[in-house]
Amino acid sequence: GYQFKSSSEQAAEIFIYEELKEKYGYQNFQECYIDRMNHRAEWYNLITNYNQPDRAKLAKEILKSVDCYVGMREREEILECVKQKLFDLIIWVDRSEHLPLEPADSFNIDKSLADIIIDNNGSLADLVHKVFRLGKLL
Repeated sequence: GYQFKSSSEQAAEIFIYEELKEKYGYQNFQECYIDRMNHRAEWYNLITNYNQPDRAKLAKEILKSVDCYVGMREREEILECVKQKLFDLIIWVDRSEHLPLEPADSFNIDKSLADIIIDNNGSLADLVHKVFRLGKLL
């Protein structure tokens, strides 16, 4: 029953689409959002700048309408959200045996910040089982 919105989607809705539409010739929000994978460092920098001086600004916007924040990529933002008591729990879903971590120019966190780590290096069925077990606890 928990609802979430990714940080990239929320940021694109709030300001990134408007910021980048002319630069990249996006015809609509969806084009911008889909193309984010080609501009990870730029999106990271735009979000980091948006979160000034309050590092928790985007998180607060997201949590106004949903229960969960998905996709934070900046260590100082997580620490500020914890300081402001915005998060009850930080969950890291780890797929590092199959996918490398994002480059440092768009991602500077690690699983040491998590309260719970879910291993997602097995099958989809394994992940679903683990998530349902966690959901029962929550």
